[in-house]
Amino acid sequence: MKTIIEPFRIKSVEPISMTTPEEREALLEVAGYNLFRLPSQRIVIDLLTDSGTGAMSAAQWAALMLGDESYAGSPSFGRFEAAVKDITGFRHVIPTHQGRAAERILAATMLLPGDCVPNNTHFDTTRANIEAAGATAIDLPCREGRRLGESHPFKGNIDLDALEALLAHPPGRVPVVFVTVTNNGGGGQPVSMANLRAASAICRGRGIPFYLDACRFAENAYFIREREPGFADVELIDIAREMFALADGCTMSAKKDGMANIGGFLCTNDDAVARHEEELLILTEGFPTYGGLAGRDLEAIAVGLYEALDLSYQQYRHASVQYLGERMAAAGVPILQPPGGHAIYLDARAFLPHIPRHNYPGQALAVELYRHAGIRSVEIGSVMMGRRDAATGEEHYAEHELVRLAIPRRVYTQSHIDYVIEALGEIAARRERIPGIRIVEQSPALRHFSAVFAPVPVPAEAQGAPLQAVGTPS
Repeated sequence: MKTIIEPFRIKSVEPISMTTPEEREALLEVAGYNLFRLPSQRIVIDLLTDSGTGAMSAAQWAALMLGDESYAGSPSFGRFEAAVKDITGFRHVIPTHQGRAAERILAATMLLPGDCVPNNTHFDTTRANIEAAGATAIDLPCREGRRLGESHPFKGNIDLDALEALLAHPPGRVPVVFVTVTNNGGGGQPVSMANLRAASAICRGRGIPFYLDACRFAENAYFIREREPGFADVELIDIAREMFALADGCTMSAKKDGMANIGGFLCTNDDAVARHEEELLILTEGFPTYGGLAGRDLEAIAVGLYEALDLSYQQYRHASVQYLGERMAAAGVPILQPPGGHAIYLDARAFLPHIPRHNYPGQALAVELYRHAGIRSVEIGSVMMGRRDAATGEEHYAEHELVRLAIPRRVYTQSHIDYVIEALGEIAARRERIPGIRIVEQSPALRHFSAVFAPVPVPAEAQGAPLQAVGTPS
């Protein structure tokens, strides 16, 4: 059977606000053409992120009722800790309110000014927390990961030769090496077990801690099962355990493969590091048995971590993303190949070749997708991953100009996915008339969250009559 069937029944529904193109244009103007500033109730399909936006299961909702809200020593923490230790094998489990809090605590514990931290690709908050500590984040994606239109089973791998070279002659102290699974900044691409084994061996040979950014660990485990020889009959939980066994610790946003709406954690096998991290946790997040979370949240994560490792769920999730990617490619929409596990990444530079990089083609495409069909996505290009030199004003562009369509877990059906495909097909038919974007205001760090933009008028010779928007009656 080719039909994608969701491995669950829908028990509760939430209405979707259907807006017109005129309404959406007015909303964009008020929001400064920043999709983060749009009210969520005015979004038709929300693909901004898969972080905390999924639907919880009946088992998770039932677990919420077990939540014990004791300040210290809550049994909810005991169940949460047991689940994390069972899957990861790490000795110390430190809860946080979300993944970036775990990153901040780890950076404050392990990094000093002048340090450098290699990763296959740092995502936005990871990079920001490293830089806030005075260290430098260094991306070492594999060569295959730089070729957007080419397929490779593990484009998320870290470049092992580059890692060895950097560690042999580091530009500064290297207190930790990270690998993000899956590689979100690199297009949601998976990392192979062979690559993790090799990176772990390199680090341990030099006595450098090796950490995973594990927020999509279950999706990565599924890719390993499907694509790497020797794992076809291995249970996802056992693949995950092997991944974690190669590391000395991890950071985790449980808003992804924890299947929860809030929460995260930080793990380590180092007793001294754990003590320091718990001290910082108490200072900013909360007592170590709740870490900024309610007991209810801890209960939901304890259940959700196992649900993310359910094979039927992963098969459905990956099939949905694959379907979206295949249909887009067939419609002539350039995407990063192959499709990732949680998202499709549009190649905005290839899609909008008439927009120069200083007019941010990724942001321009994301704005047009909302204007045309009410679909919210996110730019992962020079707005998010680039930066402007504070002293010279020079813009440093990202390597790629991408737009991510992140699929929330257990939220949308195949008809919603078909709507997205139809919208992008219609936009593609008039892509040359899409205006660029300029930055009016920006913050020095994580500017994409709060920046104010304005459209750059399309030259007269490129203008034409506006085409019909998706879902709008003639």
